[in-house]
Amino acid sequence: MSLSQDSLKRKLRQLKRLEFAIRFKDRPAPENPCLVWDSYFSTKRADAPGIKYPLARLSQLDEAGRQRAFEDYCASVYFQYFTENGLTTMGLLDPQLLALLGLPAYASVAEIKKRYRELAKRYHPDHGGNKEKFIELLNAYETLTQD
Repeated sequence: MSLSQDSLKRKLRQLKRLEFAIRFKDRPAPENPCLVWDSYFSTKRADAPGIKYPLARLSQLDEAGRQRAFEDYCASVYFQYFTENGLTTMGLLDPQLLALLGLPAYASVAEIKKRYRELAKRYHPDHGGNKEKFIELLNAYETLTQD
């Protein structure tokens, strides 16, 4: 089902309000809060660089694709909330690191290992790959798989 741009903007504004409700329910919001929403979405037609799911891209996704984008965002919001409030993040994986590997926020350890091996083959410097990218992937993999 295709959403109109206006409907999509309303949905994105709802997600922004949801982030405020989750992250600032127990304390007042700072004057200029740094929201996870700001790096994920934009309601402007001319999309700024650094936005993970610009409006134009979201409007082209099918229902399942938009659902994955929203799940990815929600996982990042809860990860941020847990981090800010000193709650244990044991069992939670950093969605930013998972995104670096091209994985969804709910990826399993087996999926992480499989994806890492695929990317390691591609970016390993001994096989003509990018050394910096390989090191970045290795650090992400080690962080995600440590006990």
